[in-house]
Formats: sequence, C-alpha cells, structure tokens
Amino acid sequence: MESGAGKHWTEEEVKALLSVWSEKNIRKQLHGTLRNKGIFIYIAKRLQELGVCRDWKQCRAKYKNLKYEYRTVKYAHNSGDVTKTMKFFHDLDAILRYEPVTQLAAEENGRCSATETQPNTSPTTESAQ
Repeated sequence: MESGAGKHWTEEEVKALLSVWSEKNIRKQLHGTLRNKGIFIYIAKRLQELGVCRDWKQCRAKYKNLKYEYRTVKYAHNSGDVTKTMKFFHDLDAILRYEPVTQLAAEENGRCSATETQPNTSPTTESAQ
C-alpha cells in the first residue's frame, strides 16, 4: 500500500491509526507531551506492522487534524448544534474522553490557577479500557 505525502488517508489507514492511538500507554504518552516526535516515530512503526506506510510527520499531522475536528464537533454539540458531524467522532470520543481537562480555578487571592480534572466515569466504563 503506497502512500505519498500528498495522498489522502484511507478509511482503513485512519482506523489503524485510531487503534494504535487508543492504546492506554500511547494515550498517556501523547497527553501533555509537547516534544512528541519519538512517540510518532513509534506510532508510524506500529502502523507499518499493520500495513500502513506513513512517516511520523504524516501521523502527527493526521493526529492533530483529527483532534481539532473532534473538538470542533464536540463544541458544536455542546452548543446545541447537532448538525455538525465527522466520520470517526464516536471512536475519537472514546479515546479523548479520558484526557484530563485543564480548568481555571479561582483562588482566594483573586488569581486563577490551572487544575486538572477527570470527567465522571462509571466503574464499568473504566474497566472496559
């Protein structure tokens, strides 16, 4: 399966990326890591084992694009616009739902501090991971 820099990702390639991305250790490493070239090199190798020939830059770009599109649709849904959709929304929701969300909390002295919170999860949802 030849895939050049300008080629669009096929549905099978995106599904393979999502399957690697959904692994707990990969999600953990990607969350909050700014210099993540090594992680994407590893993801590209894993994809190669699955028959997807993409370099780490392509994997990183697709990851960022999927994440951006997911957040755009999620924001629209939270704002009441359910007309906005994307193909792999439910898969991405399952992956990104467990990422800690940084929220600003007002402190007593009037300053704001960033705190991490986990969404409410039921024990059955956690054990499924």
